[in-house]
Amino acid sequence: MTTIPASVPVLRWAAQRARLRDADLSARFPKWPLWLSGEARPTLKQLENFARLSHTAFGYFFLPSPPTLALPVPDFRTLRDETLAEPSSDLLDTLYLCQQRQDWYRDHARIQGMPPLPFVGSASVQESPEAVAQRLRETLGLSIEVRRQLPTWTDALRQLIANAEDAGVMVMVSSVVGSNSHRKLDVGEFRGFALTDDVAPLVFLNGADSKAAQMFTLAHELTHVWLGATGVSDTQAGEVPEQQIERWCNQVAAELLMPLEALRTTHQRNAPIPEEIQRLAREFKVSTLVALRRLFDAGYINQTALWQYYREEQEGLRTLKEHSNPGGDFYRSLGARTSKRFARAIVSSTLEGQTSFPDAFRMLGMRKTATFYEAARELGVTA
Repeated sequence: MTTIPASVPVLRWAAQRARLRDADLSARFPKWPLWLSGEARPTLKQLENFARLSHTAFGYFFLPSPPTLALPVPDFRTLRDETLAEPSSDLLDTLYLCQQRQDWYRDHARIQGMPPLPFVGSASVQESPEAVAQRLRETLGLSIEVRRQLPTWTDALRQLIANAEDAGVMVMVSSVVGSNSHRKLDVGEFRGFALTDDVAPLVFLNGADSKAAQMFTLAHELTHVWLGATGVSDTQAGEVPEQQIERWCNQVAAELLMPLEALRTTHQRNAPIPEEIQRLAREFKVSTLVALRRLFDAGYINQTALWQYYREEQEGLRTLKEHSNPGGDFYRSLGARTSKRFARAIVSSTLEGQTSFPDAFRMLGMRKTATFYEAARELGVTA
């Protein structure tokens, strides 16, 4: 049986990037330990199967050492004193898919004669976060009072997404790569990114995050759109990012979701801090970390108290597990995963014969024609 001289360093690298454990690989490929030691080689079929399993380009296995893969967009997560790990295949594939969708929508928008969106790139880090947050609030038609009356964080997030889409921003939310439920996205690696464009701005949210955290990430990424700054972001609400852009976007996002003026009118000074941040988080539909940070910004707690409660809240959040129903309505989630704005546009274009079915299926994550037509009805494109 013919074997392939696959590069051992690349085999190790591919397994690590895909978070595949040696025990699991040995169960699937009994000679996996021997491949790594060089005592045995995979067959062509085995190597092809491993390439698919690890989401690695087949040609890489003939390189003497692993390739250096970088993000195709700026990385705002980079810290001065830390080196970030190489991006996973999950993050890269998600970025590539979103870029393909954006490229398609940009061409579609120009064919349809859609004008540039005036807010894209309209802001500057030299402006006050309060002034920019107010402009976002006006463009997005947001009302603090209306959001405070919504019953859940899910309702508040859904409203903010809908308003952003109405303004012209494609918002895509998913916890997996494309529609592959076996490729789950890691919140520890990234929470979101923005791909700015004057006619096809796109924001992606890691759906594996909590709804409260997604609210802040969305506000942060929308600020990137207003700034005209494409990139993968650092959206930790309570921390202070090293990069000026990220610090400023965090400040705008916090003011957008929880204006200091509104906080001052509702803050209960005599309430214990843990109880108060829980109450404020429920009222403004933000995370407790955002509420805590805003108490500090308003001067109600000092920095020592901020970091003490911040550490306690982080520890508490780590012990919580997300409870979500398995499965769900595919057609409703299609609009969330691919943006209703994008999904309706590409479905309409396909039905009109301007876009091929294979291209539409690939970008929507579908395989069957029946699924496509059902999605068209659910999205309101057909009766």
